Amino acid sequence: MSASGTAAKPKRISALISDVDGTLVTHDKVLTDRTRQAVQALQARGLGFAIVSARPPEGMRMFVEPLKLASPIAGFNGGAYVKPDLTLIEDRTLDPEVARRTLGLLETQGVDAWLFSEGRWFVRNPNGPKIAREEHTVQFAPTVVPEFGTALDKAHKLVGVSEDYDLLARCEAEAQAMLGAAASAARSQPYYLDVTHPEANKGTAVRRLARLMGVPLEEVAVIGDGRNDIAMFAQCPFSIAMGNASDEVKAKARYVTASNEEDGLAQAIERYLLSAGAESAA
Repeated sequence: MSASGTAAKPKRISALISDVDGTLVTHDKVLTDRTRQAVQALQARGLGFAIVSARPPEGMRMFVEPLKLASPIAGFNGGAYVKPDLTLIEDRTLDPEVARRTLGLLETQGVDAWLFSEGRWFVRNPNGPKIAREEHTVQFAPTVVPEFGTALDKAHKLVGVSEDYDLLARCEAEAQAMLGAAASAARSQPYYLDVTHPEANKGTAVRRLARLMGVPLEEVAVIGDGRNDIAMFAQCPFSIAMGNASDEVKAKARYVTASNEEDGLAQAIERYLLSAGAESAA
């Protein structure tokens, strides 16, 4: 349904850019048959399809074959753009001093820190929160180190991880105030605070993906469920929030679909992009 409760006929849409966790996959990180078939039907109609996520590019390789991805993939919220074979197109890393200031803030607040640098995931506490879940999600294991050291010099992403959601919300606000325009700091999940290059945010990412795909931004539809997806909603008039999104996120989207446990992405594709009334690139 639309945010107002009624479905309006969409304008011409030439591509769909989708978030991954909470959108493309279920809570258990399953890509369902209905979603896979909907994406393939979208592509058969002549529309482009791309994914953008806070995940590292290596953590999205499992979608390339089942979705027949042909468009670039944006990892780290736009901190790295790769081809479907994971060949790097371009990337953006944090300023080393900004990375160290961020780490200092997380340490001061007692928040576990992860570092993604040069294709590797570094942790200092192998028993820290959410490590097992993240390993299941990205399908590779972290490298345990006593200190991050020089890996901070080429940081694609620092992540603050905590089961205390209120604490992490305060850390988000403090990181934004402390870092200002020097970095992008936003929670991708209530338990993950992602700090990346200032141009590594989903608003910038959707613009860059549109250019890489050769599609006018006004002909791009976007779909997501998280607070960090609001930035791409702001770039595209055709925005869709998942049913599992918070009310804050839903309020920023033009349409709201079903949850990721109900094939909400597939339902959105079927209703808004493949229906007889929808004008596409075909």
